[in-house]
Amino acid sequence: MRINLLLTGHELMTGDTLDSNSAMIAQLCFDQGIQIAVKSTIPDDMPLLISEIERLSQGAEVLIVNGGLGPTSDDLTAEALSKVVGRPLAVHPEAMAHLQAWSVRRNYALSEANNKQALLPQDIELVANELGSAVGFKITHNACLIICTPGVPHELNTMMVNEILPELGSMLPENIQPKRVRYRIFGYGESNLQQAIHEQYPDWPEQVELGFRASMPLLELKLKVDRKQDHALLDVWKSKVEQLLGAHIVTQDDSSLAEVVVKLLAERKLKVTCAESCTGGKIASLITEVSGSSKVFEAGFVTYANHIKTSVLGVSKEILNAHGAVSEAVVEQMLKGALKASKADLGVSVSGIAGPSGGSDDKPVGTVWLAWGSKEKVRTHQFYFPGSRLFFQKIVSALALDLLRRELLDIDEKADYFQTRRYRSKS
Repeated sequence: MRINLLLTGHELMTGDTLDSNSAMIAQLCFDQGIQIAVKSTIPDDMPLLISEIERLSQGAEVLIVNGGLGPTSDDLTAEALSKVVGRPLAVHPEAMAHLQAWSVRRNYALSEANNKQALLPQDIELVANELGSAVGFKITHNACLIICTPGVPHELNTMMVNEILPELGSMLPENIQPKRVRYRIFGYGESNLQQAIHEQYPDWPEQVELGFRASMPLLELKLKVDRKQDHALLDVWKSKVEQLLGAHIVTQDDSSLAEVVVKLLAERKLKVTCAESCTGGKIASLITEVSGSSKVFEAGFVTYANHIKTSVLGVSKEILNAHGAVSEAVVEQMLKGALKASKADLGVSVSGIAGPSGGSDDKPVGTVWLAWGSKEKVRTHQFYFPGSRLFFQKIVSALALDLLRRELLDIDEKADYFQTRRYRSKS
């Protein structure tokens, strides 16, 4: 099935608004075995909108138009569609009833501008919008189902899931029953992961589609088949991927590293702490972004200056003078001091050189030491992450969380984890 997509709005053309809606639509459709064939983005321009609706409706089964359903003068989708299909604009009774009910729920007085949202091509069919003021609407033109949707992302998402995708699914051939598995992975780059899979499994079946989405810090890997007859094949290759990647797989849902760690801590009724230097509190910030983190996190320490490392965490002045702040001995003492002060069960400490200045031949910019574990068992390791200051802080914070995740899961794959080509480590 060929689906085209038309995004409208001056703000999309100027960059004032980032186009997240097309990615959302494409992702939701992809999960149903449907791929967007053509995407067009245009400003709020009536002649251009008319011509693009006409053009994109030719040779496609479905055209989704996103945006331009609001109450202002630059919301032109309904009027443009009426000109394309040759139906005059008229007040749609159901759309008006929806608008009035929406305003009553919010104790909001409708204006003339709001009433414009019920002015639609005559006798058009509505698409329910349970969240917003503007209903969607649809009509067939050029043997193409044209579906017009609002630009508000959470309204669009709900409409796609509840209204549009079920209809699109009913239009697919009977043997099309997509099935997908998704992994979020830490410790691989996109090219390294693809190479690892291809080297390990040169006989990868063409029926199982591999998809990669690079992001920071977690890389997303998807396996997908479109036909019901290939579901069992997907299960076979899913197991192979899990065997290959092992503990690099963080989750199979949308959870972040911090969310996974907080959940594991809560399940085990444990508390965590962190002692940070080069990350400046980012680890604690990631943890406390998670709802429910107060049950597992009571205190963290940002000890940027050496004298604070000493006065707050008890790091020895002699150790600092002998080895420097970026050293195994210092992060070990930082961790032990944080565990003692917070009375937490587990912790992680970091000290490194984020740059762009401050490095040396022995400790270049990008060098970092981490310590993690409990008062009974502390592990340490040195890494090297050359790059921007922001990259360094993000990746070190993520690494700290992943080390905690592995500790909580009692995973001991040190050699494999630290040898991963994505991260260079120094023993």
